[in-house]
Amino acid sequence: MHTKKRLRDSLRKAFRGLWLSRDFRRLWASLTITSFGAQITNLALPLTAALLLHPTPMQMGILVALETLPFALVSLHAGVLLDRVRKLPIVIAADCGRGLALLAIPLAAWFGVLSIEILFAVGFLCGVQNVVGGAAYQVLLAQLAVRKRLVEANAKVSLGETSAALIGPGLAGGLIQTLTAPFAIVLDALAFLVSALMLRKVEAPTDVPHVNGDASVWREIGEGLSLVWENRTLWALAWLAGLWQFLHQMQIAVLILFATRELGLTAGAIGVAYVFGGLGCVLASASAQRLSVRFGVGPVIVHGLTLTALGWQAFGLIGGPPWVATLALGAAMLIFDFGAIIYAINYLALRQAITPDRLLGRMTATMRFVTVASAPVGALVGGALATVIGVRGTLLVVGVLGLALTGAAVLWSPVRRHHELPAPIME
Repeated sequence: MHTKKRLRDSLRKAFRGLWLSRDFRRLWASLTITSFGAQITNLALPLTAALLLHPTPMQMGILVALETLPFALVSLHAGVLLDRVRKLPIVIAADCGRGLALLAIPLAAWFGVLSIEILFAVGFLCGVQNVVGGAAYQVLLAQLAVRKRLVEANAKVSLGETSAALIGPGLAGGLIQTLTAPFAIVLDALAFLVSALMLRKVEAPTDVPHVNGDASVWREIGEGLSLVWENRTLWALAWLAGLWQFLHQMQIAVLILFATRELGLTAGAIGVAYVFGGLGCVLASASAQRLSVRFGVGPVIVHGLTLTALGWQAFGLIGGPPWVATLALGAAMLIFDFGAIIYAINYLALRQAITPDRLLGRMTATMRFVTVASAPVGALVGGALATVIGVRGTLLVVGVLGLALTGAAVLWSPVRRHHELPAPIME
């Protein structure tokens, strides 16, 4: 009897806070499953292009640009939609849509008709589902969590995602070498479909629509844009994230080409390097809440940006035999991903905390529009620049510009002055 009581007490201590919410646990589990699947596609999709279709740097830039283009095209309208409807059905539909779109790649490879144009189409369709479903998930998460637990909620979700980032790349590298890249993507497609089935059991009583009478779509879009423009903190977060995304997409457009063509790494070796990045993600997720309490939310955001800039710079300096290059790439990814995750967790918590509930959908979509609209341009610039100065030169340019962005954040951004999350805003 006493042993059972001690066991129950131990479990309560380990699983407290948001872990006590059944809906949160199910949402967390579904997101973790799709995160494991996404680790496969994150590696398999560019490797399918780089190893099987032999694209130019510009074509790789177009592929990355098409994955982010939907943020500029549909995110504002998605925000209005999300405020008018329940979010959970949108998340489920988006999971189903991404799963079906991804299945097109292995099917095309099986019938021998796979082309870069098919990858373009799948990347764009998955981007649309990511815009709508991703925004719905962020709002749903904010609704399930008490406002004072937003950092905890984002940290727990990030811990699941980054656990996948730790284990997934090594698994992905092995699967790609065994099955080839197109067929490894099947597992990601199945992960999204399984996630949709799991989410059907979530009740989410706080997931309610906020209908604003007969207000037009454009009027509500304008309200979201005004919210971001008139709030100094949201606007500072927006321009920092927008410029960061521009540089990040420049790097994404050329990194796999750099690893395969200049460093001569195999899919397995790249997977090993990505594991180091996953370790950085896990360490950041585990320490984000403690760091924000000790140093403040705003300073941690700026310090995270600094680490990502150092990681970008390190990418362009990598060289040597394959085993050295693998370890160096892994070390650079660990630094970059640690910084990116502590930045992202505190960035999301701050913007959620200062936004009224009825505007969360529009704020989320507007911020995603403002911050990621530059991403397609960044990918195209990265591909074009690599065509002129090479992939290594492009990575070095990204690193220098990242350090300049960090300096601007330190000198001029009001974000650094937020040491605690603001009090809940009710309207």
